[in-house]
Amino acid sequence: MTAHTALDAITDVPGIKVGHWTNKRAATGCTVVLCPPDGAVGGFDSRGGAPGTRETDLLRPGHLIDKVHGVLLSGGSAFGLDAAGGVTRFLEEKGVGLEFGGQRIPLVPAAILFDLGIGRADRRPDAESGYRAAKAAKGGAVAQGSVGAGTGATIAKAGGADRRLKGGLGTSCETGPDGLMAGAIAAVNSVGDVIDPDRGAVIAGPRGDQAGAFLNGWELVRDGIEIPTSNTTLAVVATNAGLTKDQANRLASVAQDGFARTIRPAHGLYDGDTVFVLATGEREVDEPGYLALEAIAVRAVERAIIRGVLCATGLAGVPSAQEWAAQIME
Repeated sequence: MTAHTALDAITDVPGIKVGHWTNKRAATGCTVVLCPPDGAVGGFDSRGGAPGTRETDLLRPGHLIDKVHGVLLSGGSAFGLDAAGGVTRFLEEKGVGLEFGGQRIPLVPAAILFDLGIGRADRRPDAESGYRAAKAAKGGAVAQGSVGAGTGATIAKAGGADRRLKGGLGTSCETGPDGLMAGAIAAVNSVGDVIDPDRGAVIAGPRGDQAGAFLNGWELVRDGIEIPTSNTTLAVVATNAGLTKDQANRLASVAQDGFARTIRPAHGLYDGDTVFVLATGEREVDEPGYLALEAIAVRAVERAIIRGVLCATGLAGVPSAQEWAAQIME
């Protein structure tokens, strides 16, 4: 049986730091996950039909580079990819990066979600935003909910923008055998409903006509309703395991099961659903250990998604799932 770590956050994995930049007035932001200074073996998997990414090719098997130095998750759609430049600049100033051609070159893959339909579409995370998020990165407790890349995230959009709810950013960390750890951080911005897979209960769906009630978003999609195209859920999984690049990519692929178990539907044509993996290499893993790692990584992603939704607060006229459900009591 898996167990939670002390903080139940991705930062429980030694050497992992997290920083946010948040603009609540514009309802956007970005989140940076920093690796130990010598980097971490990276992996990547994208299942959505509309991803927005930077420097992900270097993560694929068969390419030269094994290690990266951080990952950026950002709002702002394609504009938000500019924030990665600020993270790179911050790490360069700290002397972190790949030694190549007499230079230190920080490698910071990035992915974005679409939050331009809430708040101010003309204000997006830029290089300065990424720099500030990287500068704020630290170990310890991680702010969750409507912060960082989760600031402008919305969910349960199958009923249209007038029925959506606030998404958010969440984190968790699971332990396996022999001190093995898998921590996750997720920015939840799905068209789909969010489900607790343990109970089969709907946490968030399109707002119904009665206060606190949900529509069934999956049925709306099944029946051919025109759905919004402003989606994408992003996650980073960090582990203290020593993985090869092939294993890190495989783990990213398996971790997408956490999306499928908590978001209904997921991985659609208009989603950019993406998972990154960072393996710090502190602990060797044999085959049974790697299989255990796959199991706890999926669980960590599930719980990070659920916590991101439950920790969110209403913003820019969009209520959170918790706020909407509370109306039943009023």
